[in-house]
Amino acid sequence: MRTVGDTFALVQRNLRRIPRSPDLLLGFTIQPIMFVLLFVYVFGGAIQTPGFGSYKDFLIPGICVQMLAFGALLTGIGLADDLHKGLIDRFRSLPIARSAVLAGRTLSDVVTNVFQLCVLLIVGYIIGFRFGGSLPAVLAGTALALLFAFAISWISALTGLLVRSVEAAQQSGFIWVFPLTFVSSAFVPVDSMPDGLRQFAEVNPFTLTVNAVRALYLGQPAGNDAWWSLLWSVGLIAVFAPLAVARYRRVAAGG
Repeated sequence: MRTVGDTFALVQRNLRRIPRSPDLLLGFTIQPIMFVLLFVYVFGGAIQTPGFGSYKDFLIPGICVQMLAFGALLTGIGLADDLHKGLIDRFRSLPIARSAVLAGRTLSDVVTNVFQLCVLLIVGYIIGFRFGGSLPAVLAGTALALLFAFAISWISALTGLLVRSVEAAQQSGFIWVFPLTFVSSAFVPVDSMPDGLRQFAEVNPFTLTVNAVRALYLGQPAGNDAWWSLLWSVGLIAVFAPLAVARYRRVAAGG
């Protein structure tokens, strides 16, 4: 119970920083709007999406998963910033559970991801996107997307604790997330990709999550994509959460 209390105290601490940082709040709102408008009105006319109606219906679920993954990278950047400013040393001197520091950071980033998702869906609705699935299906798709982003947060947490600067944390995160999001079904059907790249995209966890979210949002059969997405998310959390906590304990101990 003490660990839970420590976790939620740190969640509140992380969330209170956002209103005091207008640049962060601006990034949470402007970046999703910019991506949606660019892809719909610049690239949308050149991309064919058979079976999905307009490109807007195809794009919005995919860009939701992409932006949530980008938002999850803030976990590592925030931890690297705390390390750089010496805040981790201060946490070490406090009587709090060490796992609560990482749990508080990842959970607070889930909250900011919910905010980004709301912005994306509002913009999508304005430009013509409509849900085709039932409310339970839409909620299930949203839960899958947020769970996947939560898993990415733990990978980002480990990365942020392995590097020693905020710039390195930011660059190392985008090095692997950026290509994985674009080599997926987020923006184009994987059938349009050349051999080799298409096979990789088909097993990419981003593709599986996007396919599941898209099907649930549009009222189409999700097939096994939803289960594969769930399995990937749980598996990533099971692997990277203990690694991140172990790394944090070494960092907090001065190792």
